[in-house]
Amino acid sequence: MPLLEGPLQPAWIVGRAYDRILREIPVDETWVRAVRQAAERGAVVHLVRNVSLLDLLALDHLTRRLGLPRIGFANELGGWLGPQALRKSSPERLRETVEAGRSALLFMKRPPSVLSRVGASHRGRSEGHDLLRSLIALQRSMTARGAAEIIMVPQTLVWTSRPERLGFSLVDTLFGSADFPGELRAAAQLLLNHKNTVIRAGEPVSLRDFLAQEGLADEGGAARRSAELRPRTPADEVAARRLTYALLRKVERERRAVVGPVQKPTDRIREEVLRSPKLQAVLRDLAGYVGGDPRTPGPADKALAVLEDKARGMLRELMTTPDPGTLRGLETLAETLANQVYAGVDVDRDGLERVREAARRGSIVLLPSHKSHVDYLLLSLTMRKNGLMLPCIAAGDNLAFFPVGPVFRRAGAFFIRRSFRGDRLYTAVVDAYIRRLMRDGNALEFFLEGGRSRTGKLLPPKVGLLNMVVDAALAVEGRTISFVPVSIGYERMMEEGAYARELSGAVKRKEDAAALLKVGGVLREKYGRANVQFGQVLELSALRAAISGAEGGGPLPPARRRALVNRLAHRVMSEINRVTAVTPGSLVATTLLCHGRRGLPHLELVAHCRRLVQLVQRLGARTTPSLTRSRPEGGDPHASGGEMREAAIREAAQLYVRGGLVREHVPGDTLTATARRRARIYTGDDVIYTVADDQRLMLDISKNIIVHLFVDRALVSVALLAPPGPPAARALVRERVQSLSRLFKLEFMFRADAPFEEIFDDTVGAMVASGELAVRDDGLELGPGHDGLDGRGWVTFYAAVLRNFLEAYRIAARSARVLLRGPLAEKELAEKALRVGEQMFLGGEIERAEAVSQPTLENAFAAFLEQGYLKRVDGKLGLAESFASEETAATIEARVASYLLRRSGEGSW
Repeated sequence: MPLLEGPLQPAWIVGRAYDRILREIPVDETWVRAVRQAAERGAVVHLVRNVSLLDLLALDHLTRRLGLPRIGFANELGGWLGPQALRKSSPERLRETVEAGRSALLFMKRPPSVLSRVGASHRGRSEGHDLLRSLIALQRSMTARGAAEIIMVPQTLVWTSRPERLGFSLVDTLFGSADFPGELRAAAQLLLNHKNTVIRAGEPVSLRDFLAQEGLADEGGAARRSAELRPRTPADEVAARRLTYALLRKVERERRAVVGPVQKPTDRIREEVLRSPKLQAVLRDLAGYVGGDPRTPGPADKALAVLEDKARGMLRELMTTPDPGTLRGLETLAETLANQVYAGVDVDRDGLERVREAARRGSIVLLPSHKSHVDYLLLSLTMRKNGLMLPCIAAGDNLAFFPVGPVFRRAGAFFIRRSFRGDRLYTAVVDAYIRRLMRDGNALEFFLEGGRSRTGKLLPPKVGLLNMVVDAALAVEGRTISFVPVSIGYERMMEEGAYARELSGAVKRKEDAAALLKVGGVLREKYGRANVQFGQVLELSALRAAISGAEGGGPLPPARRRALVNRLAHRVMSEINRVTAVTPGSLVATTLLCHGRRGLPHLELVAHCRRLVQLVQRLGARTTPSLTRSRPEGGDPHASGGEMREAAIREAAQLYVRGGLVREHVPGDTLTATARRRARIYTGDDVIYTVADDQRLMLDISKNIIVHLFVDRALVSVALLAPPGPPAARALVRERVQSLSRLFKLEFMFRADAPFEEIFDDTVGAMVASGELAVRDDGLELGPGHDGLDGRGWVTFYAAVLRNFLEAYRIAARSARVLLRGPLAEKELAEKALRVGEQMFLGGEIERAEAVSQPTLENAFAAFLEQGYLKRVDGKLGLAESFASEETAATIEARVASYLLRRSGEGSW
């Protein structure tokens, strides 16, 4: 189908030559849907910021390939559409195209001249106002005739992710900037980067509605409105300017969301940071300026100069220096890693659209969970592959070693010391740098947990850096700042072996170049699928309004600001937990660790995983696409409410078998090496899975990723099963649950949106409604159950989820008796507790090898400190006076042990 009638159509000819490359341009379904919906409403007029033959060819190719309304007009480049486009004036040709039902393309700026490029001004010259005035007049005429409306669709075509750069550049002068490329540079961008091209359609603007909002729809009267084209009026000039501004603003927002802000030279950023009034005030104070004019020479000037040089050195160690070439190389590395190590990466598409919208509105701060060093690569790869600007990432200075440090710095990382409390100058430098990044419009990324979680659970938030970011965001006026919680999940983690060693008490190995030489063995393993999930976007302005109430704007008092930061931190962690996806691996790990027997047959594993899938779906949890087949129509797109794929459970079990975490026993297995070799090729359903004691810690990491889903019900179940067991008075169960909640205050994230009594009643009500519990008089007893498992089976399972934590706290309570000899440093006490735990496990006093975990033991001692069992003595831990005897110290263990069944398998499902 030709573009227009006529013998010669250069765009068609050149477009055909480019077709092979243009076919490889990634096209988002959102873009296709936006253009198609605009075409259903009326005549489509695409608006592009600057004149570009490449943009014309691409839009012509896409509309032709996707069956969208074809482009019949383009200003400046109209000759490429056929010779007939040159025989009439542009406004007349535009009117004929629109009235004929074809789409049109308006370029709003001409490329800058060579002279303006030499002057380092890369801005284009305005163009297209006359055509907009013609469209305004045409829309009035069409409205008077009852014809369809004209829909303006702002289009952003980004052929390179390289941001615009400030300052003089010979390449930019000769070939045009990244923002306004010349034809040669545009062609090079197409050849080098066409597979990463980003095409975005801004929010369409109905010209009829726009005129109505501007109060110009009825101007001139009915007689004049019926004219084909009316003379230009001052009101039309105003409307055209406002329309131009509105459309170009939409285009610019889309472009900035993709490539980020203008890139400044490093030395310029450094000097801008040093000129920060807040940093200057700290420098003068440290230099000893007291009153008077700080510009007046005096004894403090030399000290100030020394401090400024020191601050510059800190900035050199701190700052990121993004480089597009490095980013492209890391993208290739990340894709290779994802393909080599992982079976795939599942990305939350709806969440990405929310992030994209937030990036259009203003600046975003990404706050991902942190379980692996791979987190950096996966999130950046997700952002880059989906046409979103890459963030500046706060990384610990332990990663600044050669050769990783320089690469990460060019990939957007800036390095912060692990601790700088008490260093006022360094704190002020970091604060000023973050303020500059935010004022310039950069996206930020940092880990609210501080470091990687070794256990799989979320760590408590560390709000030091968040305080700085919130302060900086509050100081940025006129821009929306949004915080984005992100959950990054894995079925297995590459660091699981190192984590297990650290959990068992081994000293964390320092990251260095030598460690890079040991990753070969890790990369030969397979780690299942990874996933990236986005939580609800949290706008700072909304959170501030909730804190300040009727007080409105103005500076927040320190107490309110702290409340704002704490509320934000809690909301972020709660959102990460909420959107954490349930994977086949996490279900298999949970089931194998909690069944209470030596081994579990495959069919029973599948049956219990199926029950758990149905449970987590009712709880509103997300599941990965690999776990379930489909979801009900109209349901939560993340809940994946479809049937569980049995193959997913087998694949997850085999993932652990191949990794050595689980052993698979086949019929006739005599526990010999020969039987193990047979198990590798056996495909029957009558296999039995066992977990070796020395592998349980690694499997526990996968279980802990979803443990938060069961904690509330597990606390109720532990309280109900505690001797003498059910039935039990509701008041007694409530008292026990409250006591357990306080004990595990530092272990789990509990709801903070309601009082304890309300949360307890909600949990018990849900368990009663599902048949897990039953109410008789004022007591609680076991219910009939659901999904093929009776009430005892469900309650026993929930209690088993927490057994290793209870056993760890029992180990800590037993170990606290060593404090009868005198206080010990926390690290020394934890080391002794690990040895005590090993003895208790080998002696059969505890069942779970994963209970011997250093972070859990440390949490237990912190909880005992809060509960008054322990106290601090000169920076060490000692027994409180009330528990400083053999008899009273033993009561601490007795209290914890009272919640433990004799065997976890009692009443096992």
